[in-house]
Order: sequence, then structure tokens, then C-alpha cells
Amino acid sequence: MRQVLHALVFAAVFGGGAVAMAQGANPVAAGAVAEAPATASPAPAAAVAAPATGGIRSQNIFEVKPEASADPNYLNQTNGERQRVQPGNNAPMWRQVSGGLTGFSSLPASEAPEAGNLIQGFVKYPGSLYTNAGEAWRQVRNNWIIPYGAALLFVTLLALAIFYFTRGPIGLHGQETGRKIERFTPFERATHWSNAIAFVVLAISGIVMAFGKFFLLPVLGGSLFGYLTYALKTVHNFVGPLFVVTMLFMVFTFIRSNWPRKNDLDWIRKGGGLFGGEEPPSDRFNAGEKVVFWGGVLFLGSIVIGSGLFLDKLLPGFVYTRGQMQIAHMIHAVATLCMMALIMGHIYIGTLGMKGAYKAMRTGYVDETWAREHHALWYNDIAAGKIPAERSAEARAAAPASGIRIEGSPS
Repeated sequence: MRQVLHALVFAAVFGGGAVAMAQGANPVAAGAVAEAPATASPAPAAAVAAPATGGIRSQNIFEVKPEASADPNYLNQTNGERQRVQPGNNAPMWRQVSGGLTGFSSLPASEAPEAGNLIQGFVKYPGSLYTNAGEAWRQVRNNWIIPYGAALLFVTLLALAIFYFTRGPIGLHGQETGRKIERFTPFERATHWSNAIAFVVLAISGIVMAFGKFFLLPVLGGSLFGYLTYALKTVHNFVGPLFVVTMLFMVFTFIRSNWPRKNDLDWIRKGGGLFGGEEPPSDRFNAGEKVVFWGGVLFLGSIVIGSGLFLDKLLPGFVYTRGQMQIAHMIHAVATLCMMALIMGHIYIGTLGMKGAYKAMRTGYVDETWAREHHALWYNDIAAGKIPAERSAEARAAAPASGIRIEGSPS
């Protein structure tokens, strides 16, 4: 009898040590007992119970279930019962979380007011349902800004293409005289081109980030498209502040010549002569160019710049919460799309739409006939000596300014 007892003790000790060593060498999920091979003999009861004293060495997370869910009545538990077995995992708590309830955080509220909020509170943005702010922003972006913004740009481009192929570029009715008038000084051209280049870079990068997944992602693939958008996003963030500086130069350089006058109403009433008839007389900049300046550059540009600097977190005095960033993004996107549509018309007139317009910004000079036909009031002021025909310091140093010859009068 004593020998039998010694054998049982030896088997228990040896079996428990073997199981513990097996757990350390081959991690298995806790609570899961590996099935013995069909040819193996059943293990002693003591050998199975021994690992309970050794603890869990490792565990497969996909095989873990909360202890409370093992209860057959888990799904039938009341919120009070659930609170006892799983504190915090109940319907009232999750309703508070989804409603934007602020929990505990060790970060100061002045620096991180949303640190205790897992989900934003409920809001209703224009065009969204009454839901949490993140989902509301997503609905506005995906259901309104993206589709209608793309439609705005496409319709604008299509309208310009139709106008070009039906109307053609605006040319001169008279012959060029060969006498040149300085329309833009070197400083004005440098200001314009620096602002134009920054705008184009921002526009292209913004289009790719907003719409690229619809027309570039299928062509480039996920990896290349991801690298491209990340690079363009970085470029966008760095060129944005440069655009702000060039925009300030644009405003202070051209604001005097874009001041509204009474004759601008007549130009607008006649549509600038684009749809038949002679082009109404205008100043150095006509009413259409003034609309682009005041509406596109100054008004929409200020909104784009302000919201963009906010998204870059460059404006002082703000904490930059999620809700504020979402609102800034929607404002930035809408103002940018409107500005791009307006500038597309300006680019068309300055390149393909009017002969001599691009050359004026590239070289700074226009022919006397071009000035007389497209900006008659400006030409008359030059002819009368109110405005010098050569305004840049380089031009005045090379040749003193003098009145230009008007046809029918001596030079």
C-alpha cells in the first residue's frame, strides 16, 4: 500500500512539472485544454489540476472572452446587473460617452479640453443629420462638399471650354501700332506671379487630396497614391503661409487700381462686351477684374487664409478642438472651391480668352491699340499725360516718359 501511495505522489509531482514546462515553451490560451493525441493514455486527474497554481503565462487575445459573457443569461442582464459584473459596460454609460460626456483626465482643461471626451457631442451642421459632430462633419464633406465642389469646378471648366470653341479668343479690331505702353512694372509682375504660382500649387494639391481617390487612386494604386498625397499635403502646409505673404503684397500693390467707379456699372450691364457688341470703356482694370480682386482675392482669399492658418494651428489664442477644426475645414473647403471657380475664369481671360493679355503680364507691355480697345479710359489718361506710359524706374531711367501719339494728332 505504501508503495502505491509513493507512486501516486511521484506521478502528481512529475505530471505538474511537465505541464508547467509545456506552458512556458508553447503558449496556449488560458482556460483552453489541449486535446491529447488519440494514441495517448488519459492523464491523471492530479496532472490536469496542477497548472491552476502556476498562473497564465500567455494568451491568445482572440480566444479571450469577458468572464461575464460566459453567463448563459449575459444578453438578458439588466443594466444594474451588468454594472455589478462589468462596471462601465452598460447602456447608460455608453449613451453618455456617445453624447459627449467629459470624463476624467490628468491634462489641464485649458490645454486639452477634449482629453476626457471619447466621442464628440451631438450637433447639426448645415446639410447633416443631428448626430455626433464627427459623423456630422463626415456627412457634410462626403455628401455636399465633395460632390457639389467637383460639379462646380467641372461646370466652370466646361463653360469656359464651350465659350472658347464657340466664341474664340477676344482679338483686336484695329492694327497694332508697334508703340508700347507699360501695363505692369517688374515689381507688379513679380508680385502677381509669386501669388499665382503659390495659388496653383495649393489648388493642385488640394484637388488631389479632396478628389484624388476618385481619379488617381485606381491608376496609381494605394501605395503610390499614399506617398503622393502625403507629399502634397506637406507641400500644401508649407506653401500656405507663403501664399499669405504674396496675397498681402497683391492687395497693397493693386488695390488702388481696382477701386470701384461709376463706369464699372455700365461695363457689368453690357457684360463687358463678351456676348456681342463693342467692349465698354474701362479703367486700367475693368469691372470683371475688379470683381475677381474684391470677391476672389480679398473676400474669399481672406476666408481661405484665415481658415487655412487655423488648420495649420498657426493662429495664437486657440486650443484647436476637434469641433473647431471640423468647422474650419468646411469653411476652408467651400471658400476655396468658390475661389478656384472664380480664378479659373480669370486664368482663361488672361491666357486663351484674350489675345495679348498673357503677354502683358509676361513682359509688362501692351500695344497702344490693345490699351485703347480694352481699357479706353486708362488709355485716355495716358494720352492726356495724367498717367505716365512708362512707370517703372528702369524705364524712366532709360527713356524719359512722354505723351503717346493719338491717331489723327501729331506725335
